[in-house]
Amino acid sequence: MSFQSFPKVELHLHHEGAAPAAFIRQLAHEKRIDLSGIFEEDGRYKYENFTHFLSVYEAACTVLKSPEDFHRLTLEILENCAQNGAIYVESFLSPDFCGGSDVVAWREYLSAIQEASATAQAKFGITARGIVTCIRHFGPDLAKASAKCAAETAGDFIVGFGMGGDESQGKQGDFSYAFDMAREAKLRLTTHAGEWGGAESVRQAIFDLKVERLGHGVQVIEDPKLIQEVIARQITLEVCPGSNVFLGVAPSLKEHPIKALYDQGVRVSISTDDPPFFQTTLTKEYNDLAETFGWDEDTFKAINLDAIDAAFCDETTKADLRTKLEEI
Repeated sequence: MSFQSFPKVELHLHHEGAAPAAFIRQLAHEKRIDLSGIFEEDGRYKYENFTHFLSVYEAACTVLKSPEDFHRLTLEILENCAQNGAIYVESFLSPDFCGGSDVVAWREYLSAIQEASATAQAKFGITARGIVTCIRHFGPDLAKASAKCAAETAGDFIVGFGMGGDESQGKQGDFSYAFDMAREAKLRLTTHAGEWGGAESVRQAIFDLKVERLGHGVQVIEDPKLIQEVIARQITLEVCPGSNVFLGVAPSLKEHPIKALYDQGVRVSISTDDPPFFQTTLTKEYNDLAETFGWDEDTFKAINLDAIDAAFCDETTKADLRTKLEEI
């Protein structure tokens, strides 16, 4: 069976990274910007490894120059998500790409994103929230600027703060000031860890940044004691299986640790990360997991109920989401 219509909760989606290649090519054409070097002949994004992926990602972002661009992008993303059964999405928004982390400019970009999200909810029945994200390889100072943007706009739509980017740059604790600022603004916290940095990066995220979710987090499988710490703290992993296999974090889906972690009692959620870059959709993720591990509707329902618990939105929104899941 196909799980396309199964109601899904996605907790790990990079807003700019969800931009379809055709959308970016169209914007580049409109703005007369030459981005031909970042696409394959068939139109897909082209890159060789994770570091190159980051540079292609940032190149694609150079055509996203205005709040209107982000309004169009947001509608495109949420329509695609809804077509794949998503009822709730938390996407990572980077002030660095939305006005250069200037709070005044950021507010203008955010207003456009929120307006488009409200339109998408009315048209497609999908609820969206934003997690402001600093970029690790841009350094701690720019992270503070992103955290200020997050703190200034915390509320019903901006519900969290996190960090993405190159895990090889510095340590999680180098960014503790930014995370403390976000925490003081009552924002919920997540960070990329355990995708490339091994179990040690997960340890740093938990103890140095005190996050309640982990972006990816799958390399915690290397440390049985740390797995128990994750379980005890009820930390949810934002797992992106297709991304991990595509980039080589796991050699194959069969060898991916999501099932082993889930079977041990770790809370996992299922997400797509940067779906056009990794040639995936939420539907494909669910279908592949069902085929590989024999997971059925009951398993996916339990995983999504855990994802709702881990979501950063308010309790009223969570109650509505649970109702949608219980109806299946």
